[in-house]
Amino acid sequence: MVTISVYIGLFLSAFGAATLLPLQSESVLVGLILSKKYSIYVLFCVATVGNVLGSVINWLLGYYIDQLRHKSWFPVKAAQMEKAQQQYQRYGHWSLLLSWVPVIGDPLTLVAGILREPFWKFLLLVTVAKGARYLVLALLVPQI
Repeated sequence: MVTISVYIGLFLSAFGAATLLPLQSESVLVGLILSKKYSIYVLFCVATVGNVLGSVINWLLGYYIDQLRHKSWFPVKAAQMEKAQQQYQRYGHWSLLLSWVPVIGDPLTLVAGILREPFWKFLLLVTVAKGARYLVLALLVPQI
């Protein structure tokens, strides 16, 4: 039962880190790998799935938030939204390969939803980016 709670904790950490919440899943993953109590493959898969699903939430928020952008209480100014859209359009869907990067990654996934990036393309690029990040991290942790 303890093992499942560890995986759930990692999933929630990775999920939250992919949203606009200031969480960090890398340290949780590294700590669990260093403990040598859990399968690295399962840890990698759980972290990747959690992080990708968090990005899907951002995409969905972006997809539906566009309907609210003209409300007076909307937190993002029109000029900021326009600048983000121009940047995304300038670099295109390939910019989603940077969705793993702290600070810029989460807003990228949100803007992809606003600009109606096809979901299948979004999911593929974000999964590759986030999976590669966790894979590199897992490979860098010493296997002593």
